[in-house]
Amino acid sequence: MNRYEYESKYYQMGYDYIIGLDEAGRGPMAGELVVAGVIFPKGFYDEKINDSKQLSEKKREALYDLIVENALAYDIEIISVEDVDSLNVYQASKLGMEKCIENLKREKMFALSDAMPLNYADHEAIIKGDAKSISIGAASILAKVTRDRLMKEYAKIYPEYGFDKHKGYVTKMHKEAIEKYGVCPIHRKSFAPVQKILNKQMSFDF
Repeated sequence: MNRYEYESKYYQMGYDYIIGLDEAGRGPMAGELVVAGVIFPKGFYDEKINDSKQLSEKKREALYDLIVENALAYDIEIISVEDVDSLNVYQASKLGMEKCIENLKREKMFALSDAMPLNYADHEAIIKGDAKSISIGAASILAKVTRDRLMKEYAKIYPEYGFDKHKGYVTKMHKEAIEKYGVCPIHRKSFAPVQKILNKQMSFDF
């Protein structure tokens, strides 16, 4: 039970609840940022729950259902593209995690986040936490699956960009699509490749 070490530590210190927090979508230049928080019942462990990046899409989908069924409570926050642009992606991630804590708050609750220092006293930020804590790993799966589903829906609205394939990340295919079709409403205007296209469009307008 190597991904239960942090949970065990804080239960032994007298906490009754552990919330794991993670996000998906800090790197993409399109689409919302998704943050999730998960609280499992004390003692719950499933070795299949791991960092979402280490799992196939099929496994993530199956684990999403397992997490939702077994969690004592969970919260998924979707941060708009506008908020990501105005706050910056780091602050937007932090805000999302703090909202999850607020929505799921309980007495004697300790928060574990994936490398994000938070304005919450009972908290530890763990580097690569999604691979070290079952609670953070579960949050990473809920966030990733939710975000991928959103991007697949956007692929139906804006089929020319291939959002179902690259999920908004900065790939060769995605950069070529914005060069060809311009910027669409779900592109993050604060991200350099998008700014480059917007600047180019503005120079043509004058």
